[in-house]
Amino acid sequence: MIRLLVVGTFLALLTFWLHRRYVRAPELRGPAAIAATTVLVAGAALALTASLVGTTLDPAWARPLGYLGWTWLAVLLYLTLWAAVIGLTRLANRLSWSLRRTERPTGPSRRRTLRIVTAVAALTSITAVAYGTVEASHPRIAHVRVPLQRLPAEFDGLRVALVTDLHVGPARGADFTRKVVDLVAGENPDLIVLGGDLSDGTIARVATDLAPLRDLDAPLGVFGVSGNHEYYSDDALSWLDHWETLGVQTLRNEHVTLTRGADSIDIAGVYDWTAPAPHEADLAAALDGRDPNRFVLLAAHQPRQVLDAAELGVDLQLSGHTHGGQMWPLGLFVPLANPSVIGLDRFDDTTLYTSRGAGAWGPPVRVATPPEITILELVTEP
Repeated sequence: MIRLLVVGTFLALLTFWLHRRYVRAPELRGPAAIAATTVLVAGAALALTASLVGTTLDPAWARPLGYLGWTWLAVLLYLTLWAAVIGLTRLANRLSWSLRRTERPTGPSRRRTLRIVTAVAALTSITAVAYGTVEASHPRIAHVRVPLQRLPAEFDGLRVALVTDLHVGPARGADFTRKVVDLVAGENPDLIVLGGDLSDGTIARVATDLAPLRDLDAPLGVFGVSGNHEYYSDDALSWLDHWETLGVQTLRNEHVTLTRGADSIDIAGVYDWTAPAPHEADLAAALDGRDPNRFVLLAAHQPRQVLDAAELGVDLQLSGHTHGGQMWPLGLFVPLANPSVIGLDRFDDTTLYTSRGAGAWGPPVRVATPPEITILELVTEP
């Protein structure tokens, strides 16, 4: 109830401000003002409803509301950015006219200009989100070659599928999961790693949306680690237990040895960076008892866990979490909280790959950061 009140208050205040910027400031009248006001209020109501889908409301019937409501939040983002730009520009113009001690233009000409700019801002926002919904609904395969110094000969050419950040539940369901599973199956990987944040919602409401994961198969196994969203709406350990029923071997601060021919490597996994006690991420525990001379691949949801990985001799870390920012220009701020945002990076002797993720959190929208399913080809560095 408290969360609903906070979200509702935020949406009400934001809608009020946008109404002032997009309806009152350009002095819209008549049907245009009524239409704009109706869209803003209805959109806020849908967004508030969307925040309940997957937890209070069953996606089986409420997912269309969730999809529309979360999509409207993406529109609000761009409307807000445009409103800020317009407001700052108007302020700069006022200061300019004031410094020049001349009277700034008024009347129909100024009103017409503001209406045109406002219409362009609204149209651009809607167009960007429309493009982003199409982009987000089509995850693509990204092939990445990863040279590694300690990779044993038998594992040279190992193909690892990294699938992370599906976020099914409120806006997307089992059909999206099926699309991802089919794309992975078409690549015939040797190993599959699920990097967390697979769903948003409770097990009771959303578990069926992950059912297609049962069809994932790879010669060396299917492994998974928790993300931060597994902790938001339900018990993360129960989510991991559910993944196990789908054939996913979850790694909970532990490692497993994989053998190919005469060689072996370890795959380790840790709980998410934000996991609460007594199940905090513990990389030292995950690596305990293994041969330090053996190559180790680490599955860790957040890229920031690479700082510990580099200290403890991990060869390769696979992560997600960032979405690459998901919607431009949010990606400009993601580096403030993450040491790496997209793709390959190097930290001492540890190689990190950060996936943009296959799904989208909140709005089912991606702008300038297409969703990906990564096929990493591990090769022995000469």
